[in-house]
Amino acid sequence: MYPNDGFRELERQECLRLLAEVPVGRIVHTRQALPAVLPVNFCLDGDGAVLLRTAAASELVRAIDGAVVAFEADQVDAVTHSGWSVVVTGAASVVRDPAEHDRLTRTGPRSWVPSPEEVFVRIEPDLVTGRALVGGRSLYGVRLSD
Repeated sequence: MYPNDGFRELERQECLRLLAEVPVGRIVHTRQALPAVLPVNFCLDGDGAVLLRTAAASELVRAIDGAVVAFEADQVDAVTHSGWSVVVTGAASVVRDPAEHDRLTRTGPRSWVPSPEEVFVRIEPDLVTGRALVGGRSLYGVRLSD
């Protein structure tokens, strides 16, 4: 985070609460030595881990299984110049335990593009950061439209 940029820093629990309110985020990973960003639907597990559900044979699974990734979600109101952004950074791994897979089949995210063979990817919330802008005012009370 950038401590002097005028945005309010969010605590971990507030970040997780906000993440639970939105259905879509972006996963950031490396693809051919370059940054890649993909929108995905997701949900949070009870411990704050980000859960994705995708095709077992997808390029995304091959790219992120065992890698450290970033996951970002946000909500922005362009009219009021307010919003928030949260980033979760941690190791991504395919859920291979059959009992855990069964549990996530019942409670985890539903794929927006179902495929015959799907896997769950878990992103551990090792680092959770966020920031907010409320009512078009910076942390310093300066209106952004001034």
